[in-house]
Amino acid sequence: MLSSMAQSVREIDSSIATFNLVTIPDHIRDSPSAYLHRSAAWLVGGFAGVALILGAVGLYGVIAYSVSQRTREIGIRMALGADQAAVRKMILREAGGLTAAGIAIGVVISFASGTLLRGLLFGVKPWDPGILGLVSIVLTGTAVLACWVPAIRATRVDPAIAMRCE
Repeated sequence: MLSSMAQSVREIDSSIATFNLVTIPDHIRDSPSAYLHRSAAWLVGGFAGVALILGAVGLYGVIAYSVSQRTREIGIRMALGADQAAVRKMILREAGGLTAAGIAIGVVISFASGTLLRGLLFGVKPWDPGILGLVSIVLTGTAVLACWVPAIRATRVDPAIAMRCE
């Protein structure tokens, strides 16, 4: 393509020197300003990824701690004849409601902040459904795992030991 551009220039005026031809899109793409914008975007994306990981770890810790604190309650339910599956469903249902509410609030806040930041963004949608969906899936999966593991552990404990533990 560049050689054809040089040929075209030579056809118009053969006295014009043609070397180091660069198209305007290539020149813009390789400019220092574009490099800074790309670097900043990668940096912000990296921070967003770290924030997602920290959020997932924090969510796991809080929910797992909350469920482990209910070991005595779970022991009493098991001693009174509750089925292990029913107790696990109860814990998952309660945590699922809290998770759904948290994700819904987070999406609303994301839309609000996207509206405020729209002027600072170029070439990017403030509300990317793929990213919002991915974050929702990661946090929901983390919440389910954070409930499931301690609930299984708590329902396998002997009810007499669970009631003594405090």
